[in-house]
Amino acid sequence: MVHIAVVFHSGYGHTHRMAQAVAEGADAELVAIDADGNLPPGGWETLKAAHAIIFGSPTYMGSVSWQFKKFADASSKPWFAQEWKDKVAAGFTSSSGMNGDKLHTLHTLFTLAMQHSMIWVSQGLMPANTKDARRDDINYLTSYSGAIAQAPSDGGTGDMAPGDLATARLFGRRVADIAAKFKG
Repeated sequence: MVHIAVVFHSGYGHTHRMAQAVAEGADAELVAIDADGNLPPGGWETLKAAHAIIFGSPTYMGSVSWQFKKFADASSKPWFAQEWKDKVAAGFTSSSGMNGDKLHTLHTLFTLAMQHSMIWVSQGLMPANTKDARRDDINYLTSYSGAIAQAPSDGGTGDMAPGDLATARLFGRRVADIAAKFKG
C-alpha cells in the first residue's frame, strides 16, 4: 500500500478544503501546518514514512504563506539526511484572484521538492478552454504544474467552485497512481 501525506497550511479554510479534496483522491493523510508554522506531533515522522508528499499553501502576496515557508525552512534537517530523496512530490494552492500569481506559489513548492531530490507530478489534465467551458468544469483555471483553486475573498469554503474541488480530487488520484508505480 502507498502511504501519501498532504502537508499544508490554510489561513481561512479554503486551502484546507482543497487539501481534503486532494487527500480524498489520493487516500492520503492530512498533516496541517498550524497558525505558528509548526507541524503537529508526529508530523515529521509521517512525512519521512510517506511514499509521496503533496505540498499545499494558499497564495498570499504572490507566494506561499509565511507559515508554509517556516515549514519549508525547517525541512533542512530532512534535506540534510536526504530523507525525502526519490519520493513523489506534487503541490496545490488557492487564492481569491483568478490568477493571483498562483504559478509562483507552485514554483516555490516545486523548488522545495527539487531541493529535496523528489520527483514532481504534474496536473495531468487537459484544460477546460473552449467556448462551452463553464466555471465548474475540471481544470477550468488551466494549470499544468499542480492543482489550483479560486474562491471569492468575501466567501467561505462553501463558495469554492465544485470544479476546482473535483480537479483537486483527480490530482490526488494521479499522484497516488504515480506513487504506486514508483513503489513498484
